Amino acid sequence: MAAGNRRIVSSRHLADGQTWEASEYEYGLIIAYNSFARWMQRCMGAAGMGELSPLEILVLHNANHRNREKRLSDICFLLNIEDTHTVTYALRKLVKMGLLTSEKRGKEVFYRTSDTGQALCDRYRVVREECLLEPIEKGGPDGAELREIAAAMRVLSGLYDQASRAASSL
Repeated sequence: MAAGNRRIVSSRHLADGQTWEASEYEYGLIIAYNSFARWMQRCMGAAGMGELSPLEILVLHNANHRNREKRLSDICFLLNIEDTHTVTYALRKLVKMGLLTSEKRGKEVFYRTSDTGQALCDRYRVVREECLLEPIEKGGPDGAELREIAAAMRVLSGLYDQASRAASSL
């Protein structure tokens, strides 16, 4: 079998027939997720706040996105998270740390990055550019390739969401 055709499937017991590639993709997701989580924490540590969890980092960046206030439901929707309790806990911690502000209006709470949170996101961006984006520019996939990968991941995410709903009804 040629090097490019080797199967690197970690879940061989799930991979029969023509769809063995799905298990290979899932293994790639596992490796990518763990690398990405580790990267976010180390990048945030270099930016000055190493005690945040990957979810807290994602929530902070999402709250900071476009400099618009967001509700819990907005953040959960944009991050595709069903378990609102984990995001609620992250939001409360980020508010307590002074990285977010919150304002209650009626039954809704709106979150926005504080000046401290914005400055932390700016430092994260600098570290990200230096440690990740510069090496990608020098030898990683180009912009078109990254867009193709992102598009394929969005399609597959939709299929996994649909399959999870189907499995819930069994």
